[in-house]
Amino acid sequence: MDFSLATEHEILRNSVRNFALKEIQPLAQGLDEREEFSVELTMAMGNLGLFGMVVQEDYGGQGLDYLGYIIAVEELARADGSQAATVAAANSLGIGPIYEFGSEEQKRKYLPQLCSGQALWGFGLTEPNAGSDAGNTQTTAVLDGNEWVINGNKIFITNASTDISLGVTILAKTGVREDGKKELSCILVENGVPGYEAREMKGKMVWRASNTSELYFEDCRVPKENLLGNRGEGFQQMLKTLDGGRLSIAAMGLGGAQGCYDRALQYAKERVQFNRPISQFQANAFKLADMVTEVELARLLLYKACWLKDSGKPFTKEAAMAKLYCSEMMRRCANQAVQLHGGYGLMKEYDVERFYRDQKLLEIGEGTSEIMRLVIARLIGAL
Repeated sequence: MDFSLATEHEILRNSVRNFALKEIQPLAQGLDEREEFSVELTMAMGNLGLFGMVVQEDYGGQGLDYLGYIIAVEELARADGSQAATVAAANSLGIGPIYEFGSEEQKRKYLPQLCSGQALWGFGLTEPNAGSDAGNTQTTAVLDGNEWVINGNKIFITNASTDISLGVTILAKTGVREDGKKELSCILVENGVPGYEAREMKGKMVWRASNTSELYFEDCRVPKENLLGNRGEGFQQMLKTLDGGRLSIAAMGLGGAQGCYDRALQYAKERVQFNRPISQFQANAFKLADMVTEVELARLLLYKACWLKDSGKPFTKEAAMAKLYCSEMMRRCANQAVQLHGGYGLMKEYDVERFYRDQKLLEIGEGTSEIMRLVIARLIGAL
């Protein structure tokens, strides 16, 4: 069993790490403070090849494996959760469904722009009354001649209302199945279509430099050809999309925890109390030892899940495990990092304050920790 990374993965890691340190790190605090999405940084990440990473080159992508993509997200999150979120949501939730389920025409139309990082696409799943219960979607799409007429609204949607947002994929009720349950389908909606409005949401605690939106549909008409895949397959498409998305969230937890550890170790070695660095006190040294151990455990679990996906093997259980463990592990690391910084850790001047806030989203987004435990429990036959 070989645990070493391929040369291309090491090159990618170093490239993204250097970019994050030089381009993202100096801006992260200010963007967070102003709650400002940066189009310039997004396009710079596009120029680095961080969008469409697993998409074939024929469609403008990079043609990498999923592990390479996850390593890139990990390194971005090591510097800033907001920029990592922009890239992760764009790849897994924006580009992913079109690439996986779209027609050839849809792929040719949208993917080149999205893979360049010059445009973004959202994934409209969550609603005010359909969070963990995603199947309770209230948004409707009725086929009227050659058009879908969409009504409803979505909330907490990433990348949907920036100056470079191109559109969204939404989950909507398109009818009733023979068994009486809702027929759910995914439909593509471009920005600027009459009856569709994307409003930016402000006042967030987490990922303040990423874009979050509420979507409104009022008799919004789109061509029937905007159906993604087959009618009635929306829920299955959503579940498959979230499997990959959960690996992205796990990568953000892993990278964020690594960032917390990096900063805590540096501070503990520099901060002197009682005539010696505080890292030399056993109580603090053990905190750091626990942090680096948990980070390494998380990396092994996440990379195994990526290996399963890249090998074409089932990975739903491992994706849920990685998402659950990495997100909760970052909480523990962020808490210890702030503790080691003492009062300074509560100040925005220090990155650990931002990491402490940003972590919480990881336990909620793309399936709460409770839902992850439910998924795992079902897959092991406990429920």
